[in-house]
Amino acid sequence: MIKLIPISRLAVGMFVHDLNCDWIEHNFIRNHFLINNEKTLQRVLALNIKEIYIDVSKGGDVAEAPTQAEAERQIDVQIEAIAHNPPDIQLKPVTLGEEKKRAKKLHAEANRIVHGMMNDVRLGKQIEIEQIEPVVERIVNSIFQQQDALLPLARLKNHDEYTFQHSVSVCALMTSFARALDLSREVIREIAIGALLHDTGKATIPDALLNKPGKLTDAEFDQMKSHVVQSKIILEATPGISPVALAVAAQHHERFDGTGYPNKLKGEDISLYGQMGAIVDVYDAITSNRCYHKGMPPTEALRKLLEWSKFHFKPELVQVFIRTLGIYPTGSLVRLESGRLAIVEEQHADQLVQPTVNVIFHTKGYYLTPERVDLRRSQDRIVGHEDFEQWEIDPEKWVVAGA
Repeated sequence: MIKLIPISRLAVGMFVHDLNCDWIEHNFIRNHFLINNEKTLQRVLALNIKEIYIDVSKGGDVAEAPTQAEAERQIDVQIEAIAHNPPDIQLKPVTLGEEKKRAKKLHAEANRIVHGMMNDVRLGKQIEIEQIEPVVERIVNSIFQQQDALLPLARLKNHDEYTFQHSVSVCALMTSFARALDLSREVIREIAIGALLHDTGKATIPDALLNKPGKLTDAEFDQMKSHVVQSKIILEATPGISPVALAVAAQHHERFDGTGYPNKLKGEDISLYGQMGAIVDVYDAITSNRCYHKGMPPTEALRKLLEWSKFHFKPELVQVFIRTLGIYPTGSLVRLESGRLAIVEEQHADQLVQPTVNVIFHTKGYYLTPERVDLRRSQDRIVGHEDFEQWEIDPEKWVVAGA
C-alpha cells in the first residue's frame, strides 16, 4: 500500500515509493528505495520536500497517513473545480489549420536562433537582443492567434538539442500563461524574451555534463545549478534586457516555500515572472524525454504541479496554468469511452474536458482512419490520458505531420 506522509515522519526502515518532487531537483539514481541508514535519511531530508510517498508493504508505516488513492481523490476535486472555471480568453482570430503551417516554420526557426545564440555565448560573444526580438514577436503573435498550433510542437524534443528546444518550449508556454493572466502585450513580450533566454547560463556548462546519461554526482549537480547565476550575469551584461526578462531567468528555480535556488527567495519576494517561470520550467522538464528520464504525460504532470503547489508554487498561479493548457493539453494522447485513442488538437475555453481530438487508433490494437471529433458535439468522451510509448504511437508523426 502506498501512503503520503509528512517528511518529518520519514524514518530509517521506511521504503520511499516516490520522492514527490520534480526529478531536476534531486540527484538520486532511483525514485524509490529503502531508507536503510541515517545517512540516506539525511540526504532525503536535505531535499527540502514537504511530503513523500512510502510503500508500507516494503517498510515502515504511518498508520494515520492517507493512502495514495485518497491523496489523488483530493487532486480530482481540485481538477474538477478548475475545469468548471475556464480562462476568459478572446475568440481566436484564425483557424487552427492556418496557424499550424506558420507555427511549424516558426518552431524550426526559433530553435535555430537559440542554438546559434548559445554557441555565441560559449565563444564569449555578447547576446544581441535585436537578433531574437523578431522571432519572439512571432511567437507571441502565434500564441495570441491560435496557441493550439505552436504548443504541441514545442513539446517535441530530441536528446541532443534538448537545451535549445526547452528554451523555445518555455517561451511558448510562458507567453500563453501570461496571456491567460491578462498581462499587457508589452509585458508579455518581455516575459517571452526572458523565457527564451532563461537557460543561457547553460552555455557555460560542458556538453558532457548537460547530456550525461545518468544521475549527477553532488559536485556535478552543484555545477549544473550554477547555470541560474550564470544566466543572470550574462543577461545583466546584455544591452536592452528588461527587469521583467531578467526576473524570469534569475528566479525560475526559486520556490514559493523558500526551498529553491540560488537565493532561497520565499513567497512574494519572488516576482510574478519568476513564479511563472518556475511553474513552466518544471512542467516542460518533467514532460520531456531525456536519455536518463522518461517524461510524464502532460495531464499527469499538471496533476503533480497541483499537488506540489501546496508548498513549491503559488496555488492560484498553478490553477491558471492548468486552465491555460486544458485538463488534457493539446498534443496529448487520450482514451475515449468508445475504446478509441485520440490526440488532442484544440482546446475550448468553455469546455476544458471536451476538446477537439483527432481519433487515430483503437485499443484493440489497430489504426483507424483519422477522424476529427469535437467532443462538445459527440456522445463519446475522454476517460483518461495515455502514453504514446505504451501504444507504440509516434507523436511526431501525428503532431508534426498535421502541422
